Amino acid sequence: MTLWIVVLVAGALALMVARASAWMWLLAEAVWIWLGGPLAGIELPIMVLLAILLFAPTLLVAIDSVRLSLITRPALDTFRRIMPRMSATERDAIEAGTVWWDGELFSGRPDWQRLLDLAPPRLTPEEQAFLDHEVEQLCAMVSDWDSSVRHQDLPPEAWQFIKDRGFLGMIIPRQYGGKQFSAYMHSQVIMKLSSRCSAAAISVMVPNSLGPAELLLHYGTQAQKDHYLPRLAQGLEIPCFALTSPYAGSDAAAIPDVGVVCRGIHDGQETIGFKVTWNKRYITLAPVATVLGLAFRVRDPERLLGDDPEPGITCALIPTSHPGVVTGRRHWPLNAVFQNGPTSGHEVFIPMEWVIGGLAQVGRGWRMLMECLAAGRAISLPSSNVGFSKLAVRGTTAYTAMRRQFKVEIGKFEGVREALARMGGNLYMIDATRRLSALAVDAGEKPSVISAISKYHVTERGRTIVNDGMDVIGGKGICMGPGNFLARAYQQIPIAITVEGANILTRCLIIFGQGAIRCHPYVLRELAAAADDNHERATQEFDKLLFGHLSFAAANFARAFIGGLSHGWLLPASARAARQTRRHFRAVTHLSSALALLADVCMAVFGGTLKLRERVSGRLGDVLSQLYLVSATLKRFEDDGRPPEDLPLLEWSVRDALHRAQEAIVEVLHNFPNPVIALALRLAIFPLGLIYRKPSDALGTAVARAMQTPGATRERLLCDGYVPQGDDPLAAGERAFALTPTVQLLEQRLKPVIKEGQLPAIPQSLIEMKAWNATAFERGFISQQELGLLDAFARDGDQAIQVDDFAPDFDRKEIVDLEQARRLVV
Repeated sequence: MTLWIVVLVAGALALMVARASAWMWLLAEAVWIWLGGPLAGIELPIMVLLAILLFAPTLLVAIDSVRLSLITRPALDTFRRIMPRMSATERDAIEAGTVWWDGELFSGRPDWQRLLDLAPPRLTPEEQAFLDHEVEQLCAMVSDWDSSVRHQDLPPEAWQFIKDRGFLGMIIPRQYGGKQFSAYMHSQVIMKLSSRCSAAAISVMVPNSLGPAELLLHYGTQAQKDHYLPRLAQGLEIPCFALTSPYAGSDAAAIPDVGVVCRGIHDGQETIGFKVTWNKRYITLAPVATVLGLAFRVRDPERLLGDDPEPGITCALIPTSHPGVVTGRRHWPLNAVFQNGPTSGHEVFIPMEWVIGGLAQVGRGWRMLMECLAAGRAISLPSSNVGFSKLAVRGTTAYTAMRRQFKVEIGKFEGVREALARMGGNLYMIDATRRLSALAVDAGEKPSVISAISKYHVTERGRTIVNDGMDVIGGKGICMGPGNFLARAYQQIPIAITVEGANILTRCLIIFGQGAIRCHPYVLRELAAAADDNHERATQEFDKLLFGHLSFAAANFARAFIGGLSHGWLLPASARAARQTRRHFRAVTHLSSALALLADVCMAVFGGTLKLRERVSGRLGDVLSQLYLVSATLKRFEDDGRPPEDLPLLEWSVRDALHRAQEAIVEVLHNFPNPVIALALRLAIFPLGLIYRKPSDALGTAVARAMQTPGATRERLLCDGYVPQGDDPLAAGERAFALTPTVQLLEQRLKPVIKEGQLPAIPQSLIEMKAWNATAFERGFISQQELGLLDAFARDGDQAIQVDDFAPDFDRKEIVDLEQARRLVV
């Protein structure tokens, strides 16, 4: 009897996973009852009763005419009632861009071969040379301290260098004079600049992401491309793009700025155009822009363009010298000095030819923006946050290896190691996410959901990295000055959190709100079938989709249960995966099935109100996001050649993300309105209890040690960040850090003579260490070469640890005098 029941459960799960047809279910039920029943000692009346209970519903589904009449038509009517019709803007937002790995994660059965077959991101020789020379030179010309204190902008020579060397035309094709760099190269440039100076990074980033060049490349007329792209590539034009209004914010669909279609005079001739009134805020590069990209809502009361009185959002290019264009004063975003400010105009006439794409693109601006926002979210913001995160980790790990407290390097304290582990694990993961997202763009994708995941989670984990760094370096971090490598990043983190869709909105409305419909293999098509006015055709199509959807949900239920029951071991993993990481591939498959199941149940229970349940949407989005982050991390480990030294970083970050995904699922179920359904789902997903644990203390210690040890692992973690030279305190810190293994060996060798009293104890202060070094040399305990190494360590280490101080006026008079002298020379 027990075996008979086990066969029933195992067979049902196998049929669910295989997505078997109703007729296959009928055959399996017959075999189980009529062949298995007698073997299990089941009496004939019981078998007959089981046959009636099982065969009747199966035949109801298997026979087409019965199914259509009794199930599909009533289900279609109910679906039409509970699912609200989408507005045009909602449909454009959902359909914009492409579905990529996010679709695999929503499938419950990600195709790992598809991910691992992607070639690792690589730079061409031309791109590598530009990164090693032009980008390196620009980094050497600027710093966060100088740009914010001395110039309140980039120095003029840096601006000229940016224009002359083609930084503003990285995405523009060579035929127009641009660099035609890959998305990965774009990401590398922004990341490196961000590890040095935010103003330089953002000034380069904006023209190469959401802006006139991006929109012209995809939608511009040939005449517009021929005119603007060469000028943008050469730096003869500085672009900005004005989208955000004071009362619209991240809701681009609610733009209040209006262009009324009318006739007007342009270049001495009457032409059709618009009288545009706008009032925009937070527009990067607006104070210095020569060409303004503008998004506004078109109204056509006289029907000059057609029958529609409100064609919709439209994007145009307007020279800022055009009469009526008002460039406002500068905003000052948290001590960042990249150019940013308002722009406005009142009933400014612009001709139709200034619309990006001309007449054909009037009213299509919303779709254009939704598709092109992916570049800003997938590349620019993740890259800039990874850049300053690398700066934070570089400076902090060097500091903890040299700075002593209670006669011990502070990096050996467990509390500090806990913070360092978070910094290293988070950096490893967000850099992997940056790389994979750029790879998607280079593969021709417009990943709207993935770009939102990247933007949200890279900026949030970047915030954690910088906050942990500030906690570790303590007093040095809170005192402003050229030697403080963290202060500006700490101040400016909220900028990245806020722009390109505020993080709260991104998490609660976009990631799952778009992903649930866009990535789901059935929902969008079901909505389309329900909207079909041809009732017979709609019924036939909805029938196929409905039962495909039910089969899909059943398969995910079975995989989730099997994964929870076996801790993932009965689920498939990629044959190409490293032995040490296969359990993580299985874990993602388990949680992917759980997410797909949860999404279906939530959509069924909440219906059209799900988009208003932002906490539910946010948590489901967290599950999808963490699975994407883990996928990126596993891909990175494979692309890097599976270095065993990097396993602690991979393990920490993956375990952390899997635990976060699990907690998000638990929170959804804990707050589910129907406790019976919630309990059933929990038993289905975690039948033996919660299985994904936080990273252990031992693992955190291994990560912290790797970060404080000069070598290949730390170099891979920090690769392609800018390392200054000369007297820069960060450069001094790196030089001293490189000497720490040698210094530690010398100190270990000298411990016996110190204990015997032949040498005084090693001083805690690096300032005092030079005298101690001289004593050790005079008494013959160290060689001349070792004396030189210890003196270099003491000198550079002390420079890195020292805190900046100023005159009573904070050196303002000196700064003003230097600026006046510079201007006289110019």
